[in-house]
Amino acid sequence: MPGFYNDDERAAWAIAEQLMEKGRAVMRQAENALDAFKIGMELNRRRCARRGIGASDAEIRWTETADAKKALSENSFNVNQALMYYGAAAAHYSRAAYLRTSATDRERRSDRGGSRSGAVLPYGANRT
Repeated sequence: MPGFYNDDERAAWAIAEQLMEKGRAVMRQAENALDAFKIGMELNRRRCARRGIGASDAEIRWTETADAKKALSENSFNVNQALMYYGAAAAHYSRAAYLRTSATDRERRSDRGGSRSGAVLPYGANRT
């Protein structure tokens, strides 16, 4: 967001960017865990095929292993963590947008010298 109106807006934006980066990093970990699950499933399928075990039985056997359960739980945990970071980032982006809007509203009010409605108030009533 180019040109910040105040330090609070800049801080909210910076925190949102940091949270987004953390969310992306955790999502990469989730993707790695899912890849580990898929690779393990394929290796198990090939191993079972050499023994004459069908693909559906190989998949059932793979999903019951500790490695498969670990990969799926890591994936699930990391996806939930990423969603948390993305939600927090969205809240900070919203705060930055709110602060920007309220800053521009203050500028507009001070430019026209009146209240939000544009009504002219008695001298000194517009001061905050």
